[in-house]
Amino acid sequence: MTQLEILYRYTTQPSEATAFALASAREVYGIRRLTFDREARTLRVEYDATRLNAASVTQLVRQAGLEIAEELPLILPPPAPEPVPAA
Repeated sequence: MTQLEILYRYTTQPSEATAFALASAREVYGIRRLTFDREARTLRVEYDATRLNAASVTQLVRQAGLEIAEELPLILPPPAPEPVPAA
């Protein structure tokens, strides 16, 4: 098993119907966990990459009715180096 995660930012709060559809997506073979952060408006999906790929996970979330704005990186890039003052 190869465990991967995808982090999505969504545009509007999920309706009750969308929440139920996402809860039933947990029953899809290969989906391991769905975690909402309502304050940050993100959904983290943990899945088995030997069973699913990122495109199928995205399609599953969209079919549930969640409006995805973007896929976010899980690891933030390092900060840019500070410029050295000219002598």
